[in-house]
Amino acid sequence: MIDRLMGRALRGIVVLVASSPAIGMALGEIPATPLMTVYQFNGPAAVPYYDLDAFLRNGPASPAGRLTQGTSVIPCLVIRSGQPVTDGQGTPYVGFEIVVDANGATPASTERFEQVLEQRKATTVRNHHCPASARHVVDVRKLYALGKAPSFDPPRPAPATAPKSARGELDEIVRAFHASSQCETANRVLTGRREALQQAWSAFTAASAGRWQAASLARARNLDFVMRTALYEGHRARGCNAYGACERNVIALSVRNRALELCQDGQGCRSPGDFEGVSSTVSQYNIWDELLTQTTGLTSCFLRPDLADRPHYGRLQMMYAQSLGDVERILYGSTDDLRAVFPGNSPDDLTRVRHYYHPPAMGKCFPDHERLEYISGAVARRGEDFALIANTRIAVGERRGSGYLFQQALVEDEGERDVVTQLDRYPGFVIDGRKVELRSASRCSPYGTPPGCRFGQVDRYRRTPSWLSAGQPLQLNCRVRSSGEDCQGTITVETTQVGGACDTAMQPVAGVR
Repeated sequence: MIDRLMGRALRGIVVLVASSPAIGMALGEIPATPLMTVYQFNGPAAVPYYDLDAFLRNGPASPAGRLTQGTSVIPCLVIRSGQPVTDGQGTPYVGFEIVVDANGATPASTERFEQVLEQRKATTVRNHHCPASARHVVDVRKLYALGKAPSFDPPRPAPATAPKSARGELDEIVRAFHASSQCETANRVLTGRREALQQAWSAFTAASAGRWQAASLARARNLDFVMRTALYEGHRARGCNAYGACERNVIALSVRNRALELCQDGQGCRSPGDFEGVSSTVSQYNIWDELLTQTTGLTSCFLRPDLADRPHYGRLQMMYAQSLGDVERILYGSTDDLRAVFPGNSPDDLTRVRHYYHPPAMGKCFPDHERLEYISGAVARRGEDFALIANTRIAVGERRGSGYLFQQALVEDEGERDVVTQLDRYPGFVIDGRKVELRSASRCSPYGTPPGCRFGQVDRYRRTPSWLSAGQPLQLNCRVRSSGEDCQGTITVETTQVGGACDTAMQPVAGVR
């Protein structure tokens, strides 16, 4: 039982400190290792694992096999000669049990993932030791406790429902693609969905050659990719409110400028006007990362008319319809169109916006709490019991021998503030001191905003992008049609702003190359 829970504020950030183990944990027990997912942002399709005996002899020299990104596993610490298996710097190389293999995942895998996820959360154990039968290990730094299940579209009905009436030729083509058998193929398997979507569009284009002109099909394909990026890079919880619509317009503007104003191969632009290449380049628009395409629905056929009655899909369809006209004007319109979409901003400024960032999504930092630390992977010890501490934050306590006592630090995002809860879930365990750096935070600003805004009280800090000083943060004005977060309200025309020194949600930046 928690016998003491006290709150204290670190310049606005609420810190709750629990002095004894969490409710439901027996004396001496600790949380079971979580369900973790193989993940390496914008990395190779699979990560290596190693034969245990070979690793003990030679380290990570010769892989025994590979785990595909998106595969979910239960990790454990392999114990040999009374010690966990690690590399020379103390990084655990862990045993694992595969729960969902991304290569063979099906819609049924979603339920399996969610069941095991909840089971692991409810389980406590004495230690994190593997069974003696463990024969393979993987670098724990390639595993993340993301809690995101595989995503699949519901089966397409036969015969397929006819697309809804469209607003222009490009919309007609995009909707026809979403309702097509070609689009369905892009999400049948969990892996390689970005490439599968590209192949689906190529197959649809070939099959539709007699129905629409090649130029129209190419424009519609580019529009579909940009709309997907705008919808999923943006904050979907904003639905059809004015800020959310403006946010999507800013994202589309950044794509336009990268494809038309400064076409660079490093930003995905293969030739001027390559909106598809720019908008789906992982290093620039993170939502296209392999794992995120597996869990978000980014490559789904979300405009299928038979899905309109399902709340998630229906809302996406209304957000698409709300932004379609503006995004078409941004991509294919004139300077006057840009002025109309972004009234009051100069075309010179508008065409220089190639970057933006969302401060809440940037790296968390705690400049007023120097002993709060992120741990990618470490071992903690209590007597002969070992615990895996990975992909989590801790509050570093007193020094004990070659390590530190610690508490788990859970960070929750509550609107405009961070709430840090310290839980003594590992009483008596000492974490390996080699994995505790206690370094000061860098590029850490109130709410992650650019310099120039003063806040009376700071409830959240975030890191700012390394390129921020190379550009000029801008406030952009949007004139949009709004129907509220649920997309069900009366449609009104509103003027709203995104960006500026004190915008804590989104920051458009001009001039960065």
